Amino acid sequence: MSAWGDSWTTYRDRRVLAVLLLGFSSGLPLLLTYSTLSAWLATAGVDRAAIGYFALVGTPYACKFLWSPLLDRLPPPLPLGRRRGWGVTLQLALMAALLGLGACSPKGDLGLMALMALLVAFLSASQDIVIDAYRVELLEPHLQGPGAGAVQTGYRIAMLLSGAGALLVASRFGWLAAYASMAACVGVGLAVFLLGPEPEAGCSAQTLERERRAALFLESRPHLEGWRGRVLASLYAAVVCPFSDFMTRRSWAAILVFVVGYKLGEAMAGSMAMPLYKAMGFSLAEIATVSKLFGFFATVAGSLLGGALTARIGPLKALMLCGLLQSAGNLFYVLQAQAGHRVEVLALCVFAENLTGGMAGAAVVAYLSGLCNTAYTATQYALLSSLSALGRTLFASSAGALSLLWGWTGFYLFTTVVTAPALLLLAWIAAREKAAAGMKP
Repeated sequence: MSAWGDSWTTYRDRRVLAVLLLGFSSGLPLLLTYSTLSAWLATAGVDRAAIGYFALVGTPYACKFLWSPLLDRLPPPLPLGRRRGWGVTLQLALMAALLGLGACSPKGDLGLMALMALLVAFLSASQDIVIDAYRVELLEPHLQGPGAGAVQTGYRIAMLLSGAGALLVASRFGWLAAYASMAACVGVGLAVFLLGPEPEAGCSAQTLERERRAALFLESRPHLEGWRGRVLASLYAAVVCPFSDFMTRRSWAAILVFVVGYKLGEAMAGSMAMPLYKAMGFSLAEIATVSKLFGFFATVAGSLLGGALTARIGPLKALMLCGLLQSAGNLFYVLQAQAGHRVEVLALCVFAENLTGGMAGAAVVAYLSGLCNTAYTATQYALLSSLSALGRTLFASSAGALSLLWGWTGFYLFTTVVTAPALLLLAWIAAREKAAAGMKP
């Protein structure tokens, strides 16, 4: 009990609380370029096809690893340290972009609105790169689990605010006021970067490792001289080295495959949740009420519980336990499909799915954080998180066709077992880690 108490008290650590606030800033822009923006366009009478195309503005979230080496390598415009300097710069730009998006008119300048939404998504994805790197470098290993739970909790609170909260403000004061208020809320993270510490250890590791790699690059290529050699060496250290460094890790290929598959079952099940509820005869009001009441609090509780569990038993064991619970959570969809239109079963289904999904989400964030070399934190975490999102987007796109082919019960039974290969791979990775640890003197 004492050990569990220590796991929970880590949430009171000032660094973990700072990460909670940064998670809040990270979660704010997502819905402002997605469902909240879609609601704005729909109320303005924009064609549904055009609204659908606006989903493409979310592309930067999936491609952020492409420019993450620049944020790892280039000095920031503001002299506040590598992480804090870029954090403040990007959040100021994000606040301005949100104001610009809010000032647009869907009827008068839809093209400009699309460009502003794309800019917001780009700055938001860039902000995520810096926040993730800052979190990984700021927190000690025993705080990575609680830090993962805290950042996801802040993210969920922000999504509630930028979704339901922004719509409420817009209904009373207009869309400019809604987006301006959300831009002001980004200032929460801005305050953390301005007042918080710079993780000096990470920056020192970055500098020393890059200098060493660049020197080795030039030594192996004596024909490269002058500015051209220095530029190529710098690009090599910033772009190639983070990936080659990760490939020196034991079982690196298996880790990448595991990352892609771990959340696949949850993603497939969640993508068909709304069609299932509608097929069972639930009204939008019933779904919204149950989702807000049970879904939000269950996700927050699951994130915090998953973070504490990771701190208590370690990331690999927490990943396995939370992964099993996440898969079992999909069985409640089967129960819903069999029960039909019963609100109490809907509440149970929403609660179980969000609780187990939150636990698994915190566990996997903590695990990915521990995989990063602090010399290349931003680049490596951006790559791993992008791979994690791959299963939620590319592979989950087949969910609709499979649900039609197998029916609701067959489809959700499949989502329960589809994560099994990833969990078996995790068991193999854990066994190799344990064997390697046993061979160390």
